Amino acid sequence: MSRVYARQLARRVTVLASTAALALTGLLVTAPAAQAAPPTPVSAATARTYLGQLTVRAEGSSSGYSRDMFPHWITQSGTCNTREVVLKRDGVNVVQDANCAATSGSWYSPYDGATWYAASDVDIDHVVPLAEAWRSGASSWTTTQRRSFANDLTRPQLIAVTDNVNQAKGDKDPGDWMPPRTAYHCTYARMWVHVKYEWNLAVDSAEKSALQSVLNGC
Repeated sequence: MSRVYARQLARRVTVLASTAALALTGLLVTAPAAQAAPPTPVSAATARTYLGQLTVRAEGSSSGYSRDMFPHWITQSGTCNTREVVLKRDGVNVVQDANCAATSGSWYSPYDGATWYAASDVDIDHVVPLAEAWRSGASSWTTTQRRSFANDLTRPQLIAVTDNVNQAKGDKDPGDWMPPRTAYHCTYARMWVHVKYEWNLAVDSAEKSALQSVLNGC
């Protein structure tokens, strides 16, 4: 058993035990299942059209890349930064303190179907990873453009998901990684293509083939 899997399993057991204890004392109130809600991506048909219009070329170099080249998380309003805005948006019954930090709530991760009750168990995933964007054209952008991309709340680029799943994804594109929950593959492919099209990023041939395969089945 890997350390990542063991850690995730231990946390789920803790959550289940806590839930059972609340049910026994009559204190558990059934809440609606949390559903992540990034901006709705384009339809599968539109995504197929967009994909056909993307530049296809071999993936570029990672030379010069660092996450610092994409400043995040920036302040969005008041004391709330981008991460905190997405946690509030994608969660259910999220309570934030005076500094905008989420102190309670629940978050459903559509990548793997898990629900979490602590913000520390949730990552905000860049659907198109920053390093992938760098290799697909963002290396030539200005810092201002990269900041906008890394904090993009307008397009389906940011989503709250299980931290371990996000870490397993890393900077892989759909040719190498798709969410473990297959029911989300169509949505994920639509999100990916939507973001790449809007930001004029290229795709490599294996990435395009994987996306075509998913979108053709939507």
